[in-house]
Amino acid sequence: MTTISQTAGRSLRPSSMSGFFTALTHSVSALFNRLERRSAVKTLNELDDRALRDIGITRSQIEDAVYGQFKTELSRYL
Repeated sequence: MTTISQTAGRSLRPSSMSGFFTALTHSVSALFNRLERRSAVKTLNELDDRALRDIGITRSQIEDAVYGQFKTELSRYL
């Protein structure tokens, strides 16, 4: 007697599609984060030096502050 498996007709690739959508979601999220950070850098660059001083950064520290590389320095003053 011959036994037919029910899994024989199923595709073995559902996890690869899941991986594709996960990668796509991460890519879109990274793109939006990048655009948001670029907007923040632009906004901070439009401020005058006095306003930046009030925030606690200098003009040369804007990108570091926006991209998170300045967090440890800022936490000392807070």
